[in-house]
Amino acid sequence: MPNPKRRHSHSRTRTRRAHDALSAPQFYLDKDSGEAKMPHRIDLKTGTYKGRKIIDVKETE
Repeated sequence: MPNPKRRHSHSRTRTRRAHDALSAPQFYLDKDSGEAKMPHRIDLKTGTYKGRKIIDVKETE
């Protein structure tokens, strides 16, 4: 199995790791309910997406 012949410098290692940072999840506030929601997802409670009815939601009681 091949192994590195020389060690990598701190600069080279840190340059590679510059892209590894985690980003905060994006969300928006719903106009109707004021609830924080993830973009580009169907609302499973109401079955709507961009104000249009996409799926029928069964009411659980």
